Amino acid sequence: MEDKNIKIILQYDGTRYDGWQKQGNTVQTIQGKLEAVLERMAGCPVEVHGSGRTDAGVHALRQVANFHLPMSYFRGKENSSALASVKNYLNEYLPEDIRILDAQEVQPRFHSRLNAVSKTYIYRIETAEKKDVFERKYRYGLGTMPDLEAMRRAADLLIGTHDFRAFCSVKKMKKTTVRTVSRIDIRREGTQLELLFEGNGFLYNMVRILVGTLLEAGLHERSVNSVREALLSLDRSQAGKTAPAEGLFLADVAYEEKISQSMQ
Repeated sequence: MEDKNIKIILQYDGTRYDGWQKQGNTVQTIQGKLEAVLERMAGCPVEVHGSGRTDAGVHALRQVANFHLPMSYFRGKENSSALASVKNYLNEYLPEDIRILDAQEVQPRFHSRLNAVSKTYIYRIETAEKKDVFERKYRYGLGTMPDLEAMRRAADLLIGTHDFRAFCSVKKMKKTTVRTVSRIDIRREGTQLELLFEGNGFLYNMVRILVGTLLEAGLHERSVNSVREALLSLDRSQAGKTAPAEGLFLADVAYEEKISQSMQ
């Protein structure tokens, strides 16, 4: 075996980043920051694969990524101490708004995106007139309390396996736009709302468009039934606005245990 496959779990504040994916016109991406530090640590280029490409301004509570490190990095070290050194090195040299929670060796065929079986996103909303000073970067300031029952009825229409083309910002998709949304929860605590979405995958901007559409139903700017009509139309113009990025968090990514288990 010429290298080892390392899986990391990380969190980040996406406020000042141009998204996850490395881009030629900016150095402000999560993937780019990780690869730069790993290259310095390993002494060679290291490609990082993320479970999903969060958009500019979107945060992550538990993002999953993997990369391969050459065996030379592990020579003369116990596996556990070497993995601890990977985690500690990344946390020392990454910016303070990116944190590595765990690092472990996984099977060579594990891929953080291709092997993911479900993802969970959370969208946070403040309904008070002004957002909490210390949470203002992490909630959408709606400024009014929507009709939650109308939102829940509309959400029920979206659960299941559907073609979500109307809820995607990309006009022409080469791959299928069929996804399965297994769960949508709408929770309230005081003036704060939290919308949870769980599914086998999400299209570009899909969660934010779902949020915008549900909020329009809750504000009575559209009927509950129009949400079903938008879904069936496959037409982006029939769905709601794209909610702002600051309220969105990638909360978790799930895998089949046999493919993601540690090699330790």
